[in-house]
Amino acid sequence: MRTARQEQGGFTPPLQEAQATHAPPGAAFTWPTRVYWEDTDGGGVVYHANYVKFLERARTEWLRAKGYEQRALLLSTGVVFAVYSMQLQFLKPARLDDALHVSVQLNSCRRASFTVSQSITDVRSGAQLCRAEVEIACLDQATFRPIPIPAELLMEIQR
Repeated sequence: MRTARQEQGGFTPPLQEAQATHAPPGAAFTWPTRVYWEDTDGGGVVYHANYVKFLERARTEWLRAKGYEQRALLLSTGVVFAVYSMQLQFLKPARLDDALHVSVQLNSCRRASFTVSQSITDVRSGAQLCRAEVEIACLDQATFRPIPIPAELLMEIQR
């Protein structure tokens, strides 16, 4: 039995095991995901707040691909990251079962913060669905005050 989406040419094959792209230095990191029922609203499209979840997961996986798991970083250095500012543009809707690529590209680094550009793209059509500029602050876990990004981590995220 074919679904209405398949009849309209909207069928997308299953994602391969989720693996991020290992981009050359300076290139965007890309994380694959898919839209599930829990991501959608009554209109059948991704609820706007869920795009923020997709963006956060990609940033987390970007750090993990660079060798830094956030929990381990917290335990070893007392460092946590917090979104300081975020600007989003919703360009087109994502729908149930859509395969998406969520990218992360470093824009700039300061002593205690960094800014990334992010994009959510529909795999099938290549259409950009959402774009974001996100400033991330490096904070001391005990005080939640800004602290310098650890030197080793700073060097790695700038690669």
